[in-house]
Amino acid sequence: MALNCGIIGLPNVGKSTVFNALVGGKALVANYPFSTVEPNVGVAVIPDERLAKLTQIFKSRKTTPTTIEFRDIAGLVQGSSLGEGLGNQFLSQVREADALVHVVRVFENPDVIHVAGPMDPERDIGLIETELMLADLQTVERRREKLDKKVRAGEAGAAQEKAYVDALIERLSKGEWIGAQTGSAMEQTWLREYQLLTAKPIVFAVNIGEGQDGSPSVRRVEELARARGARAVAICGAVEAEVAALPPTERADYFRELGMGEGGLVRLVRTAYELLNLITFFTAGEVESRAWTIRQGTKAAQAAGKVHSDMERGFIRAEVYHYEDLIACGSEAGVREKGLFRLEGRDYVVKDGDVLFFRFNV
Repeated sequence: MALNCGIIGLPNVGKSTVFNALVGGKALVANYPFSTVEPNVGVAVIPDERLAKLTQIFKSRKTTPTTIEFRDIAGLVQGSSLGEGLGNQFLSQVREADALVHVVRVFENPDVIHVAGPMDPERDIGLIETELMLADLQTVERRREKLDKKVRAGEAGAAQEKAYVDALIERLSKGEWIGAQTGSAMEQTWLREYQLLTAKPIVFAVNIGEGQDGSPSVRRVEELARARGARAVAICGAVEAEVAALPPTERADYFRELGMGEGGLVRLVRTAYELLNLITFFTAGEVESRAWTIRQGTKAAQAAGKVHSDMERGFIRAEVYHYEDLIACGSEAGVREKGLFRLEGRDYVVKDGDVLFFRFNV
């Protein structure tokens, strides 16, 4: 299954606009709550200048970038944790996401109704987080009930896990965001098992109007993000959606004309990629230069399996050099001459920017 980011937020904050800009989709954009019922799903290309350079060096006939999946999830309303609005459906979709993109509205537009009243991004964030925390409380309280029985039965490890669950309940009851916690390996295992909504990696997409970049509202969202161990990226959804309709070769020029530099969506996609602890390795040659997505810490044999399952099953070795060495030497032959070309076994941990060729036999 592809790694994916769920786009969440209150109704009418611009989630579908951001989604369309990200993936070039045609999700319904409407001025009423719940215009998105079933999640729209699409993929966004991970911008990476290294891939274009590899294509140029190897004169590749085909270039294939790596991608990440985004899901535009129905808007949340107060009471969703109790099933209000599309609450139960919304929460189940959020639970399936690997990371969250929380769209926070800062732009002013009297023609687009704000369901919560006057513009207040801090309030909006609180409304969403409260519902996620309440849903998580239900999850961990059910877990505690099961652990109580295991503790009474004297089951090994139950008391230790119950103490951890009690601590989570206390934090959630105080309104604390769990976040990507550090902890023991066992605690991390438990946390993954619970699939808590408030423990997912999150980036705030601050949906601004033109000229609002760096405004007090944006800075406040950035402060709230840091307090949660999260990230914040300001984007102008309306402008980005217009740019997304242009040919890729014209988009950078359009941003330069607007004085915006790099597009906000480029930064958003890159940030989401980093939040999921993903890295990119490359395969390159005359036929194709291609980028591949893997988790940090992935070993060579597993990376080979991303290319083809036969490569992992019959893995022999990986021929490895780094992209930066290739650029410094000018060619693969130059990498070999400098002694920077290596042979690695199945347990080699792949690094971001590695260029790999897999030897296998099945």
